[in-house]
Amino acid sequence: MDGQGVRINKFLSEAGVCSRREADREVALGNVTVDGVCAEMGTRVLPGQMVRFCGKPVCKEEEMILLAFHKPAGIVCTAEKREKNNVIDYIHYPKRIYPVGRLDKDSEGLLLLTNNGDIVNKIMRAGNMHEKEYLVTVNKPVTESFLRGLAGGVPLAELGVTTRKCRVWRVGKREFRIILTQGLNRQIRRMCEYFGYRVEKLVRTRIMNIELGSLESGSYRSVTKDEYRELLRLTEHSSNETVILKQDGGSR
Repeated sequence: MDGQGVRINKFLSEAGVCSRREADREVALGNVTVDGVCAEMGTRVLPGQMVRFCGKPVCKEEEMILLAFHKPAGIVCTAEKREKNNVIDYIHYPKRIYPVGRLDKDSEGLLLLTNNGDIVNKIMRAGNMHEKEYLVTVNKPVTESFLRGLAGGVPLAELGVTTRKCRVWRVGKREFRIILTQGLNRQIRRMCEYFGYRVEKLVRTRIMNIELGSLESGSYRSVTKDEYRELLRLTEHSSNETVILKQDGGSR
């Protein structure tokens, strides 16, 4: 933090309270104070000032937390306590963390959780073109024409977009792998439906350089120092502009 302080949304994000986007909403709702005064959009926090969120003191977390979690199907990627199957209660980690992006309730596989808002934005911002890999099982045999169609870009009328070209290859009679650099809502399921296929199982196996590997469903591990070092290298020139997610998120 320099002599000019740090913006309140960044302060809350780096403290592991919430993402910058969510911080902006909480500030607008009057839930954040700095030295007893309600914060406003753009308020800067100076060294020694007391920040409170919903009346509770916020201490900036010095330890960087980054977890790789094998999300089971049925768990929802939200910190919202009103969702009984929320991922934060499921993991029950002793420090405040939140998920990096989303993986829809019916899907499983690799999900990252952290207390660092900057790394969230750098990984999730679509313009940074970071890869995410999935293993997909569908309801009928995978054909070459189907794979070519997926790879070439699929018009999704309900979202008003055409998907980016991507890499895709068959690994079994009804299985294929696909690498995406964007995170549209239920993207892979919608892409398959366009060609008359139904996804029966969807597993995210990789986010950038971090692999799901043999991590058992429902368990998590800390990202290794080597993985984190490589992640920093890959995101070195990435924008950390706040990611704006729709309420239903960029699910697969």
